[in-house]
Amino acid sequence: MYSSQLMTRSLLSIGEVTKILDVSIDTLRRWDKRGILNSIRLTPTSPRKYLKEDVYTLLLKEKLSGVARSWVSSESPIEIPDFYYCKSRDIFQVRLESLSIRLSRDSKVATTFPLIVSIVGEIGNNSFDHNINWPDIPGIFFGYDLERSQIVLADRGQGILHTLSRVDTTLKRHDEALKVAFTKVISGRAPEARGNGLKYVKKYITQLSLGLLFQTGDALLELNNNNPVLNITNTPFPLNGCLAVINY
Repeated sequence: MYSSQLMTRSLLSIGEVTKILDVSIDTLRRWDKRGILNSIRLTPTSPRKYLKEDVYTLLLKEKLSGVARSWVSSESPIEIPDFYYCKSRDIFQVRLESLSIRLSRDSKVATTFPLIVSIVGEIGNNSFDHNINWPDIPGIFFGYDLERSQIVLADRGQGILHTLSRVDTTLKRHDEALKVAFTKVISGRAPEARGNGLKYVKKYITQLSLGLLFQTGDALLELNNNNPVLNITNTPFPLNGCLAVINY
């Protein structure tokens, strides 16, 4: 018999868990038998449920970017923990300041953390700047794992191709738009120059020998090893909006 306290805790259906973890029902059943992720039944005949906190704990153990990718690539937005969701720019800025304080205490990045924070700020603000009309929900995913030295941002916006093609109608593919976003300045209306943010990101990711994975649509960019050359490939797993993973 389950307590009333458990009855009121947030539960997820098996279908919701398959979407969040991107696994099959058969995999969940095997994990249940092996004790990796236990399901519960509120009554002997009721459908299996999962505690939300258990699901996200497992996902975080695997990789923070998995949470972001599940959220940004799903057909409709799945629910994510509130501490990862920045609905407005103001919330993002407050959490960015918190990241700055945490990184300032890390001796490994004692001299470079202000630039790392500025890179994160450029990517996050780029999402807010270019997604005035959000397709479904506004805001961005923003999380970091200081033990793994990883920072992840994502948005369910319109994507870089849609944004840049409004001022450069020759752009037809996501990989073309991604290259332009990181290498050229497009002027939407003089004297305004759009797109400087990601050029700034490229410059300091390279100078600081950081790692960056950036995906929009079916185009995936990799930048690392103090090499300014962009490696852009096409992936069979497209997503809505943008996903950025910074490793420092």
